[in-house]
Amino acid sequence: MKNIPSTRKKILIVGAGELGMNVLASFVKDYPEEYTLTGFLDDDRTKWDAVFHGYPVLGGLETLDELIRQWDIQMVVIAISDMDVEKRERIIQTGMARKVMVKSIPGIRELITQNDSFKALEEVTMQELLGRSQVKLDEALLTSQITGKTVLVTGAGGSIGSELCKQLLKLAPKKLIALGHGENSIYQLLMDRESEHIEPVIADVQDYDELQAVFAKYEPDIVYHAAAHKHVPLMERSLRSAFKNNFIGTKNVADMAEAFQVETCVMVSTDKAVNPVNNMGRTKRLAEMYIQTMATRATSCNFSVVRFGNVLGSRGSVIPLFKKQIKAGGPVTVTHCEMTRYFMTIPEAASLVLQAGSLAKSGDIYVLDMGESIKIMDLAQNLITLSGYSLEDIPIVEAGIRPGEKLHEELLDADEIYQEQISEKIHVGKTIPFDMKELIRLSEEYRQLTESELLEAVCGLTSKQIQRA
Repeated sequence: MKNIPSTRKKILIVGAGELGMNVLASFVKDYPEEYTLTGFLDDDRTKWDAVFHGYPVLGGLETLDELIRQWDIQMVVIAISDMDVEKRERIIQTGMARKVMVKSIPGIRELITQNDSFKALEEVTMQELLGRSQVKLDEALLTSQITGKTVLVTGAGGSIGSELCKQLLKLAPKKLIALGHGENSIYQLLMDRESEHIEPVIADVQDYDELQAVFAKYEPDIVYHAAAHKHVPLMERSLRSAFKNNFIGTKNVADMAEAFQVETCVMVSTDKAVNPVNNMGRTKRLAEMYIQTMATRATSCNFSVVRFGNVLGSRGSVIPLFKKQIKAGGPVTVTHCEMTRYFMTIPEAASLVLQAGSLAKSGDIYVLDMGESIKIMDLAQNLITLSGYSLEDIPIVEAGIRPGEKLHEELLDADEIYQEQISEKIHVGKTIPFDMKELIRLSEEYRQLTESELLEAVCGLTSKQIQRA
């Protein structure tokens, strides 16, 4: 073994294949004073005791914990692009237990297309710690629904909307209408997704006439409604804005879908619409109720709702905030040590929306089986550890629950749950009765209400007692 000064970080590469050799070459060439390779791990027994460029294969993955301790390893690099989820999870958990930084190589394509292969290293994030596999799509069903059709996505510049556009383009629509209110986000979408099939539209779903003109011009076959105000504390200060954007905006989209004989209209909703305690959740629940109202009418459009929890990596997500705080040296702030949330990835959320749209029966609410809820405190601790720090280096402090936040979220009310799945990891919820006439009346008369009167009306409609009256 080479005699390397102990000030250099000792790394262990998992994978002694072509990808592992590329990682080694990058470390040796570009970072000789910062890192030193101790060796490789590989489950291929024929490589055990082999030496590549002076560095040995020390054994299989089962020896990882022992080798970290024996050689005082500070970083583990996963260099197997097709590693299965369970093996990757074991490596991550071992690294966390030993307080060792774990990083992953995206794949050989990224290494080829980037001049500096070490910069292709991706920090392992909470996406790989959710403890479940990604939702698998029925590609044939989606292709038959989307290919050759004109598809409209509202909120197309947002986290979910832009991912929907990305996945829809792979299904060869005739035209993809990317509608958004913010010009910068739509411009960024066009830069990221260059395609002759994308038609950008700057419009506001709250503007009935403007939206009507869009539907008249493009005559969409399928609509995915992702536009919404989602920030809970901000919406606590802005009930009327939340009401107009989340409820009236949804009503406008649904009315246009019916008027222009759209085949399928899917609304993107949230777990915060279940037993809502904040303005964002209440107004999203009103929007769900209107979609269900439309589904009861004589219409050829198939209306449905897709509901899920928090999305990792989205704007306003807790993970980017934690990363920023860790980079600044801490502290990392959590609202409450016992707070839990359901999490999913952006691609997974968009996939669920597409799958539900293809499976939907009008009026249904579709919910992803997201596994167990996760403590925000655990997320913070794990991310600190995986970033190569200890809890002594980066402290965690409680900031207190913000206005409108729940300690624990739900995906379905107890009265909404059907136990059977309609597809892998997708449940369908029961429809809870509510006062449709009162809902319509509120949509027509809200302008005459004061802020307190509007809040009273919204709370009355979304309360469990009113719904079951």
